[in-house]
Amino acid sequence: MRIENGSEAKARTGVPGLDEILAGGLTAGHVFLLEGNPGTGKTTIALRFLLEGAAAGEQCLYVTLSENEQELRNGAASHGWILGEKIEVFELVPPESLLDADQQQSLLYSSDLELGEAITSLFQAFERVKPSRVVLDSLSEIRLLAQSSLRYRRQILALKHYFARHGATVLLLDDRTTETSDKTAHSIVQGVIMLEEMAPTFGAERRRLRVSKYRGTAFRGGYHDFSIKTGGVAVFPRLVAAEHRTSFVRDQRKSDIAELDALLGGGVEQGSSTLIVGPAGAGKSTFALQFVAAACGRGEKAAVFVFDEELGLLFDRTKLIGFDLEGLRDAGLLHIEQLDAAEMSPGEFAHRVRHRVDQAQAKTIVIDSLNGYRAAMPEENALILHIHELLQYLNRQGANSFLTIAQRGMAGQVETPVAVTYLADTVIQLRYFETLGRVRRAVSIVKKRMGSHEDTIREFLITQGGVRLGDPLRKFEGALGGVPAFAGDAQPLLSEPLAGDDYS
Repeated sequence: MRIENGSEAKARTGVPGLDEILAGGLTAGHVFLLEGNPGTGKTTIALRFLLEGAAAGEQCLYVTLSENEQELRNGAASHGWILGEKIEVFELVPPESLLDADQQQSLLYSSDLELGEAITSLFQAFERVKPSRVVLDSLSEIRLLAQSSLRYRRQILALKHYFARHGATVLLLDDRTTETSDKTAHSIVQGVIMLEEMAPTFGAERRRLRVSKYRGTAFRGGYHDFSIKTGGVAVFPRLVAAEHRTSFVRDQRKSDIAELDALLGGGVEQGSSTLIVGPAGAGKSTFALQFVAAACGRGEKAAVFVFDEELGLLFDRTKLIGFDLEGLRDAGLLHIEQLDAAEMSPGEFAHRVRHRVDQAQAKTIVIDSLNGYRAAMPEENALILHIHELLQYLNRQGANSFLTIAQRGMAGQVETPVAVTYLADTVIQLRYFETLGRVRRAVSIVKKRMGSHEDTIREFLITQGGVRLGDPLRKFEGALGGVPAFAGDAQPLLSEPLAGDDYS
């Protein structure tokens, strides 16, 4: 399919996300280079490019020097694709006489004859099919036949001028198995798409692409994650929060717990991010789910992305404290998803969050936890940038985001593994403290950008009735340090739950 973009038509690739990066597709009538090591998805993208053209009624030609026609059709079938009449597969093989040892020339290099015969056969196939889209797979074979850089460059130029005269949009594939430093084609073609595959120490391989060149077009730069699954390649364009702005009323969203809302100065503002920090088991997920339950109670939609906890266990555990997550999901108010950080790239995760906000109109988003999200990131600096863009995007869509992060240590000195507290608009601190021979929990607000909040520390319990906060601990000193000193004359603590009644 061709679309008009300004003064030039664009040939869509049909690959989800890739046309967005390419500002609509490939400029029609030009030659483009798609390069990457074997297994990065070049053939899959090329086939999708031809299928998109065939669906629009265009005649297409796939010229292969490496795979045979049956291998290509089998590869397409693995994605559920059928190469119909509009897609011609032409196997470009050397003439049989050149493969016969008795017919080898002694005065001329066989490569001279092979290259000439191959290009002539290619032009004959083009004249016969008259395609508007062409895939040539691959340049590595032509580079080997050319033998010298000069002949190779001249041949690529000849191909470019030939296809340009006939108005065909051409995709050249290069598997970079020969002369990986050779950039001859880069300077000749209209645009270059580079595919990369990375193998982490643990987990599935990660793939990403980058458009390194596109003449006359303002494309989306940088690296973009992509995946290959049954059905083809899916590209996840890098999120740029500045491109997504909406207008909304910035009112307060309540948790439906009076004491917690009072601690927050009335609640959290719509279109803001909240980070809940604390040691393992302190109740971070429970606090986040309290806001989810409150949002669903108002008839709003919410989405929860869980990295660390198995969903069955989460459903059973939260049901004991009054959260019917399965019921909210079945009612269409809640989307809850368990994610495997070892199997998912950060770009795909951001894409899933965007889908829930853009398509499903979710206004409350929970990411539990950043520790699991961090496992999906190769570098901590990249994690900070990803979180920044994601939170900015959610804020500008008027969504409330709640993120949890587990700190190292239990009582006394604790440490946050990633310095992200400065990114959030509100920070809720959960801590353990010991008094009267028992381990108790305290909550405080250590940061809130918009509006005032209590500067007190409140004890809380998680029981069958849900989260219960007490009055401010005004007669304790050092509660955040883990071992407070009591300076009063009356017992200010909450009634202790019976043994076994802690549902966190």
